[in-house]
Amino acid sequence: MSAAAIHADRVRKVYPGERALTALDGISLDIRPGEFVSILGPSGCGKSTFLRCVAGLEPVTEGKLSVDGRMVAGPPDHLGMVFQRDALLEWRTIERNILLPIEFAGKPTQAYRAAMAKLLKLTGLSDFGDRYPRELSGGMRQRAAICRALIDQPGLLLMDEPFGALDALTRDQMNVELQRIWLETRNTVMFVTHGISEAVFLADRVVVFSPRPGRIADIIEVDLPRPRRLAVRETAQFGAYTGRIRDLFHEMGLIDEAPAPAIEEAV
Repeated sequence: MSAAAIHADRVRKVYPGERALTALDGISLDIRPGEFVSILGPSGCGKSTFLRCVAGLEPVTEGKLSVDGRMVAGPPDHLGMVFQRDALLEWRTIERNILLPIEFAGKPTQAYRAAMAKLLKLTGLSDFGDRYPRELSGGMRQRAAICRALIDQPGLLLMDEPFGALDALTRDQMNVELQRIWLETRNTVMFVTHGISEAVFLADRVVVFSPRPGRIADIIEVDLPRPRRLAVRETAQFGAYTGRIRDLFHEMGLIDEAPAPAIEEAV
């Protein structure tokens, strides 16, 4: 399946009510086919709302939003999604969890068993297909959730803080794993996060959102060779990217002059 392109033109999202809430205001963004884009911003800035709009789960209030030239009016074809919680069904084996989207689509699961075996191998889960979610670690469960999202070879993969609930070490490992999977599949990825280092490590471009109402404060091209190892985070070039983002957050009044680890937690 070919990778998808995303086009947003002055997208605005307002939640109506007695006190209307503007979540997004004037988002204009083009994501190229096969590109990995991180959406970074503070909590409540509308980054997850934008992802849900791209997924067709919420309508935009104003502006235009399209995937592969088609206006988004519902979930686009060939879409995969991964959320912060893996949402695996505890009473189904890992294999049956992965095949769930195929069942929902009314397609014959047998035709996808070879693809499933390849994904399990790619994510290091070949020996765990007949296990139940409760028998897997948090990182392994999230790998299974990624397999489920990729089983029908989506051209577009949307990820909403998928590693936010993991410990720091497992999160680092999952960043490396996700990069490796993406380098093989080359689908378009939009990855929502509030981690500065994570955003830079994974992305071709980092789109920084301002506080609500969400606007694009900056778009940063990340020119680091792939595949990237975790050690790249110790380089001056990586530090320049993360420092630029921290300076931007500081200018927006989101962080103070605290040391880098505290800054990372603050946003």
